[in-house]
Amino acid sequence: MTTQVEEALQALGARLRGFRKDAGFASGRAFARATSWQESKVSRIENGKQRPSEDDIRVWCERTGQGDHLGDLVAIVRHVDELWLEWRRQLQTGVEKRQRRALPVYARTKVFRIWHPTVIWGTLQTAEYAAEVFKQGVSYYEIPNDTEAAVAKRLERQQYLYQGDRIFNVLLGEQALYTNFGGPEAMKGQLDRLLAIMRLPRLSMGIVPRSAPTSIWPGNAFSMFDDRLVLVETYSAEFSVTQPREIDLYTKAFALLKQSAIYGTAARDLILTANQHFDQMTSD
Repeated sequence: MTTQVEEALQALGARLRGFRKDAGFASGRAFARATSWQESKVSRIENGKQRPSEDDIRVWCERTGQGDHLGDLVAIVRHVDELWLEWRRQLQTGVEKRQRRALPVYARTKVFRIWHPTVIWGTLQTAEYAAEVFKQGVSYYEIPNDTEAAVAKRLERQQYLYQGDRIFNVLLGEQALYTNFGGPEAMKGQLDRLLAIMRLPRLSMGIVPRSAPTSIWPGNAFSMFDDRLVLVETYSAEFSVTQPREIDLYTKAFALLKQSAIYGTAARDLILTANQHFDQMTSD
């Protein structure tokens, strides 16, 4: 959970605690009895450890006589939802909608800073590679299979590599060259794609070798869009970072990761070595 989400939940919890005390419920236990909730639920909400549902907020306002604040508090809960979006909820109708929603963000962005330690960044993916990524997501999250439509939307992002004055600063971990999506032939096609696009004038693509000295731990993949938004992915959710002080930390992390990266001919040699690895797999 991001600091931004934690702070929002803690502030909401403190406000609800104040409502509870003002209404004459001296303890969380007393309020739990009045609402037929577990006492632990009241404690978690008041301490910012649990996101209350909109129904929880309605009950809280009704029991404490704070109905005038209902709309405001529901808006806070919905804002928290926007900061922390569970993949199951985001992808409940399939993956194409999520890909389509990304396009306006890409259209507005002038400077991209991307860190992917183990997977090729989506905008640089081939159709075959992207299809395998989406198929795995469909299986893992048990969602409708709209892989073909999702791949088409993901490939639409590639137009921005060639349009306008956008700058793409992309860092890949060496492991990303070997993480096998779709088998040797699909991987060889993906690596050939990297060799072709790394010549683009607005794309700066570095690779962090597996044995490179590091100034910061690799952490999760993240994507920075100018200085206004960072998206971070985990197995369970995607969260948005928008607070300037948090964005500054990701800017610093990217700069430190970049110190470990290699570019140009050295990066090309790593890609060619990975390509030879998959060549060997097909010949064995």
